[in-house]
Amino acid sequence: MTILASAALSARAEYPEKPIRFIVPYATGGTTDLVARVVGEKVAARLGKPVVIENKPGAGGNIGMDAVAKAAPDGYTVGMGAISTNALNPHVYKSMAFDPRKDFTPISMLGTSTIVLQVTPSLPVNNVAQLVEYLKKNPGMTYGTAGTGTSMHLAGALFSQRTGTSLDHVAYKGSAPGINDMLGGHISMMFDNLPASLPHIKSGKLRALAVAGKSRSPSLPDVPTIAEAGVRDYAVEPWFAVYGPAGMPPAVVQALNKAYIEALAMPEVKEKLTQAGFTPRGSSAAELAALGQSEYERLGKVARTAGMSMD
Repeated sequence: MTILASAALSARAEYPEKPIRFIVPYATGGTTDLVARVVGEKVAARLGKPVVIENKPGAGGNIGMDAVAKAAPDGYTVGMGAISTNALNPHVYKSMAFDPRKDFTPISMLGTSTIVLQVTPSLPVNNVAQLVEYLKKNPGMTYGTAGTGTSMHLAGALFSQRTGTSLDHVAYKGSAPGINDMLGGHISMMFDNLPASLPHIKSGKLRALAVAGKSRSPSLPDVPTIAEAGVRDYAVEPWFAVYGPAGMPPAVVQALNKAYIEALAMPEVKEKLTQAGFTPRGSSAAELAALGQSEYERLGKVARTAGMSMD
């Protein structure tokens, strides 16, 4: 027992000996990229080695996370997994290069973002109840999202299921073109990431009816959750977390977990990320593992019922 304890202490003392690569499976410039860079800078200061951000977007995050899964499990390559890559995508994509239940080591939560249900001011509804009534009278109305298989698509599919309404999904290549079509009057409804839509909501060009998470957004404190607005058993809260390849040494996981939790708790980190519409929150590795498993099962049922599918 003494020898094992000494070995564990030695592993902690030696790690890290070189820079850590943090793969972000999304494009530069977005909220996820901001989270990785803001938190990564503080983690680097705690571990004494640089955290190098590498963006590898594509296939709904699958390309980047596949690179994480195939990396050496030595703690020098980690990545930003999410509700999509580690819970939803396996039920949406017909071919997956990795199994999120087997091919990763959970390290820590990073936090959650907010999805907003918004409509154009010209649509004659002011709340979710009025929207549901309108949709039942006008079946097949289109709604936009930032893409097929995204958490926003999931939010729309679950809304349709829980309210018994018929909706036609329009998948855009990101939030911006969908918002542009709303502002241009081409579509009247959208489930979108709050940071992209918030300026238009505040200017009155778009109307926020509700947010999709379990709690209200600090950025829109007067806007209810969809569940509060009367849609029972509804919650879609995009979460993001740090994962490494399967088989990482426990001492290395512990060192990384401690560094990320401490970084996320820093007031300046909380302020910067909250302003971007992100709610920072760390967790134990065990808590992240349990979340991933429960979300994998829950979202699989939603995706199958909605027929969400990508080649």
